[in-house]
Formats: sequence, C-alpha cells, structure tokens
Amino acid sequence: MKKTLLLSLFLLSVTVSNAQNYKMHTIFMYTFTRYIQWPDSYNKGDFEILIFGDSPITEELKAMAKSKKVGDRNIKVTRINSVAEIRKCNILFVPSEKSSQLADVLTKVNTQSILVVTEEPGLAAKGSNINFIAKDGKPAIELNQASMNKQSLKTSNELTRLAILI
Repeated sequence: MKKTLLLSLFLLSVTVSNAQNYKMHTIFMYTFTRYIQWPDSYNKGDFEILIFGDSPITEELKAMAKSKKVGDRNIKVTRINSVAEIRKCNILFVPSEKSSQLADVLTKVNTQSILVVTEEPGLAAKGSNINFIAKDGKPAIELNQASMNKQSLKTSNELTRLAILI
C-alpha cells in the first residue's frame, strides 16, 4: 500500500513538473517571437507554430494563441504527424518523443527560415536552433548560432546573452 501511494505521488509530481515545464516552454516560445527576426517572406499572414506529434505543449500554445498576437498577426498552432507534413511556418516544435527523427526534420527544413525548437539534451549540437534543457534544476535554452545563420534567422543580443551557445 505504501509503495503504491509513494509511486502515485512520484508520478503525480513528475506530471505536474512536466506541465509546469510546458507552461514555461510556451512563455519562452512566445518570447522568441520578440527576439528572433524572420525574413520578410515569413512575416505575412498568421504566425504559425507546428507541433510534430503528440505533446502537452499543444494545448498550452493554443491557450496562449487565444490571447496573444505576434505584432498584429494571429498565432495559429497546428499539430502534424509526420515529417512529410512539415511546411512553411515560423516555429516547428519537436517534442522529446520525436527526437529520434530530428535528422529527417532538419533535412526537410533545410535552409527554410523555420525556427526548430527541441527539448532533449544534446539536440542543439545536432542542429536544432533552440533546445530546452534543465541547468541546475532550472529551465534554460541552448542556441545553435550556426543553424540559425543557415536558416537566415537573426537573433537579438538579449537572447544570445541568455542562452547557452552551441
């Protein structure tokens, strides 16, 4: 009985912790819209965020999109199920469950000005633009400046100072 209770409490704390992380990820992602500059051709119509696969961040981002805008642009959040569905957008979020497909994602994105955001340790070094990590138990971001340059995404000095550069 005690083991079951302890296991249940542990799983609940992990779930609450992950939910809080996704709230923080959402805040970070909205902040990126102010500190990253996309080419002019990516600044028309809705500001689109694609989520690759199933992730709790989808609902968090959709809730944020109801009350926030990027400049005067509405935010549109869309879930996709495969690499083949990747299309022109502003941000592509690759959750940890899809990390094994990062190489395929990056091949598909190529030099398009799509900000690829991941959440698995080591993925910024493998080519994602921004990677969420925990550093000393706190949320942090890694920034791969070479991949940002390849995709013609300009990063403000403020974001560069806050990030761990890869």
